[in-house]
Parts: sequence; structure tokens; C-alpha cells
Amino acid sequence: MSEASAEPIVLCERRGTAFWITINREERRNAFNDEVARAIAQGLRAAQADTGIRAIVLTGAGERAFCAGGDLQAGSNDSPFEVDPAHPRNPVIELFKTFEQCGLPTIARVNGHALAGGMGLVCACDVALAADHATFGVPETGVGLFPMMILPYLLRAMPRRKLFEWCLTGARFSAQEALDAELLNAVVPAAELDARVDALVDQLSERSPTSIRLGKMGLRAIEDMTLAQAFEYAELMLPNMARTGDAREGFRAFREKRTPRFQGD
Repeated sequence: MSEASAEPIVLCERRGTAFWITINREERRNAFNDEVARAIAQGLRAAQADTGIRAIVLTGAGERAFCAGGDLQAGSNDSPFEVDPAHPRNPVIELFKTFEQCGLPTIARVNGHALAGGMGLVCACDVALAADHATFGVPETGVGLFPMMILPYLLRAMPRRKLFEWCLTGARFSAQEALDAELLNAVVPAAELDARVDALVDQLSERSPTSIRLGKMGLRAIEDMTLAQAFEYAELMLPNMARTGDAREGFRAFREKRTPRFQGD
């Protein structure tokens, strides 16, 4: 439970074909601690267990912050900056691994500031849509740290020299600058953010869940392969995908000139 109320520290809610995960710590700018990381991971798993879900939306409570990163005021037993040397498993890294294993498309609804680890959460999602008042940055050098745990994502999401500038200076950048740095897919006025998210969910809901699931698996695998390895992987994966129920339905619907009815098999 959150510190200030009986409400859960992370809210999970099904909205049509979307599963919304909301960090519910508005009074702490939605900063995360171990409990938050575990709750988000649990939400990701719950969404995948529901066969009617077609997309996951991650956001923060309120309009001020998406996530301000790791909670600097967290206790020693609930801090993302502490680790038990006998059990060196950081809940934030475990959360990122859960994102990597997620077969559903994930959308970051960036409703406000996304800083430090919060920017890592943005990068962990497949698509990121931001309100135009949001700001971004990795200010860790200002408190004697460096954004180590999110570097794997940052290196895959941003141009290298731009990443160095952001990490070294710890400066804040606007939503437009984050868009220019390829961190975001779109920036919209705050009043239009939900409509843009809903439109994207509707688009994803019309696509084959199986092709998205296997496609995400392929993207993750090929990203770290040599070109020769990627070719070998691709020539094996495509025929396998063509044998799935969704692919057979897609072929039938194309021949019959109708909308396919995908079942995710």
C-alpha cells in the first residue's frame, strides 16, 4: 500500500482491450521503490494472462510526473540503490527483464516528467507518447551517481553522442527535444494524450496478437545478432510464423476479401 493512503501503490485496470498500469505515488512524483518495481512486473504478467488484452499502457498518476526515477527517500529495505550481496537481484532489473519477456505491445503514456529511472521505463516500453509539457533527463551525476541500470535501454534508444550529453550534464530536456532524440514516437497537447493512446490501442487491437508476440521476440533476438546470424534466424522464423493460426486466418481473410478474426494462436 502507498504511504499516504490505503490505495495500492500501483493501480492495474482493464480498459477495453488495454491493460493500464499506473504508478500511484503522485505525492512523490511517482518515484519508484522496490515495491513499485515488483507491482509493475506483476501487472505485466497479469495483462499477459488475460487473453482479451491487446496492449499494455504504463503511466503515472496525476498530470505532473510520469515517474521521477528511483525514490531517494526509500528505506534501506525498499530502495533501488541497495542490494543484498547474498541475493543480488535488483527488483528494477527484474522489472526490465519482465518487460523484455512481455509478448504484448507496451505503451508509455508520458503524462509528465520522466527522469532518471523514469526515463528507463519510457525506453522499456515499445512505444512512447508524451504530453507536450513533459520533461526528460538523467540527473544522476548531480547526486554522485550515473544511470547505470537504464544504460542498456538508453544505448538502444538514443544516438550515442546525444546520450553522452544527457548523461554527463544531467540537464532537463523538453518533450520536443526527447522526440528529436528518438526517445518518443509522438508529442501531443496534454488534453489530447488519452485520445492518442486510445487510437493506438485500437490500431493494435486490429492486428494479429501472434504476429506481434513473435515479432517482438524476433526484434529482441536480432538486435544483438550479427548480420549472418540474423539472416539464419529470419529464414527459420518466417515459415514458422506462416503456420500459426493467426497467419492461416490472415491468408484466408485476404483471399475472401474480409476483415480477419485473429484469435492469438
